[in-house]
Amino acid sequence: MIISSASTTVFDIDGTLCFDGRTIDSKILAAIEDCERVGHQLVFASARPIRDLLPVLDGAFPTATLIGGNGSLFSVGGQIRARAAFGTDELGQLLAEAERFRAGYLADGPWDYAYTGPADHPILSRVDQGRLARLVELTDLPAVVKFLVVDATDMTALAEAGRTLGMTVNHHLDEAIIDFAPGATNKWQALVSLGIDQYNAFGNDINDLDLLRNAQHGVRVGTHPGLDGVARVTVTPDPDAVAAEISLLAAATPAA
Repeated sequence: MIISSASTTVFDIDGTLCFDGRTIDSKILAAIEDCERVGHQLVFASARPIRDLLPVLDGAFPTATLIGGNGSLFSVGGQIRARAAFGTDELGQLLAEAERFRAGYLADGPWDYAYTGPADHPILSRVDQGRLARLVELTDLPAVVKFLVVDATDMTALAEAGRTLGMTVNHHLDEAIIDFAPGATNKWQALVSLGIDQYNAFGNDINDLDLLRNAQHGVRVGTHPGLDGVARVTVTPDPDAVAAEISLLAAATPAA
């Protein structure tokens, strides 16, 4: 049974709502619409930058708040702002480590991006799907809000170097990528900065740890071991199961 007084519901995207990297199943969209109809404020919080959230949502839920770059970007009322960016020295140190391990990377600015990884890397299928941004040199980005390493000579050592530098590091072993964010940056902190401290949350990966841990009602999609014991509910990663859980949340919401 779902018991939650929170009127805000936060959804991760990839692996939680989106299973092909490009679209959200119509059953899931309908269930989220049910939540919105009964008064839930919607937030979509993703590792993707805002630029890459928009094509997946495809115009749905235009009033929703968007959190991108694992908390380094947000969009409220259609206005995109950088909440956290790498400082000059911090970025220089990260680039030095990237060079030491011969890393290929995707660096995101508030809108445009730089890329030095393999031309056939799978991550490129999720980058700028809407052809909304420009591929530029790293030095042309006004700020770097996210740094994603896609290959390196020693990924584990590079991830540890980032932690030593005080960055937020999510090493996704299943995808063989490392996600670096400036300082202590995550989705939950972005929510707090927006004044949201009571909410429901759906997530699937280690970058959703604090998001789920601090939710009134947390739903883990899939069985990532790093989230064991964190969420109240676990559902299988398929559209029917996720849609059903979202619909339960909507049905349990008291009438206004």
